[in-house]
Amino acid sequence: MSLPLDWLIIGGGVHGTYLSHALVQRGGASPDRVRVLDPHPQPLDTFWRVTGATGMTYLRSPGVHHLDLDPYALRRFAKRGAGRRHARFVYPYDRPGLEFFRLHTEHVVREHRLDARRERCRAHRIERTETGYRVETDLGSLLTRRLVLAVGLAEQLCIPRWAQALAAHAEARVHHIFAPSFRREDLAGASSVAIVGGGISAAQLACALAAAGTEVTVVARHEARVHRFDSDPEWLGPRAMTGFTRTRDLAERRRQIAAARHRGSMPPEIASALRREARTGRVRWVEAEPLALDAKGDRVILQLDRPPHAVQADRVVLATGFDSHRPGGSLVDDAALDRLGLRCAACGYPVVSAHLEWGPGLFVSGPLAELELGPTARNIAGARAAAERLAGAA
Repeated sequence: MSLPLDWLIIGGGVHGTYLSHALVQRGGASPDRVRVLDPHPQPLDTFWRVTGATGMTYLRSPGVHHLDLDPYALRRFAKRGAGRRHARFVYPYDRPGLEFFRLHTEHVVREHRLDARRERCRAHRIERTETGYRVETDLGSLLTRRLVLAVGLAEQLCIPRWAQALAAHAEARVHHIFAPSFRREDLAGASSVAIVGGGISAAQLACALAAAGTEVTVVARHEARVHRFDSDPEWLGPRAMTGFTRTRDLAERRRQIAAARHRGSMPPEIASALRREARTGRVRWVEAEPLALDAKGDRVILQLDRPPHAVQADRVVLATGFDSHRPGGSLVDDAALDRLGLRCAACGYPVVSAHLEWGPGLFVSGPLAELELGPTARNIAGARAAAERLAGAA
């Protein structure tokens, strides 16, 4: 491309894909002047892999949060054609079934030719130019007037120190649930599985494995925490966000975000399913702090700080989520701390304007925007909020 793009988006997950749609339909950008850089073969590739690994059947997000612009588009899709045949919602908030949500996402991508805006490659370096930015990629250089960093946490798995040695060896039979190499089907031959973690991913996987006849032990540091969403709905509107936005102390904003997130929680229907499996004896919930992992013969032994002091299983799955440090790796580190000199808060995350502008013509979405958008920044709702802010900057 000889002329600079209007918008170049790094990251092709929920956020990058939705932004590429919204910037054209509502921001007035020409489709051929918008590109999304992503190393994966299809939009939302990591999202589908992660949700498939856990055994998710229904999204935790309400039915008005999806990749089309009209909040009620999913409901309309459910009333015609293939959408009508596959429509699934769960009470309350019309949370859609995962496969139905996938079908609708594919419909939006196809109808608006969002895949035509994708460049399958990885960005390696960002340089400022007189008119915008130059991004070095696997396929060469791209010039753009505006750049959006829509990177997520998927490449920074949280692997506890006590598990790192064994988790690094595939033959040790220790997996992280969100690792690219993990497939739930790989556990089919295991008669027993220990899952470390007490949140929705651990609970969903436990139920899926138990339904297939596997003996499951869930090791969690706390009792089951039941919350319908991963933060209260008031964070989607002015009730909570007004005070958050008025808070100028970024350390206090970070504290509010941490307090608002229901980490390690699950919605009521997942908790109910887990209790049903526990009553049958197929799932056991153990509250303890893991201390160490040992591999002996064909078994993995998880050492605990309290009774029963040890759990043995054929496989161990770490449902311990993602590391919370600033995402983007060396690409963002290099841009923020070295050549571009962009401002960061004490927590390492970007300090951005109300339009999510981190530097002249450089914007953020997803986790990188959470000091401005609050605890829902990472979610589908965060992508929709980010699009509104960026449209105002166009």
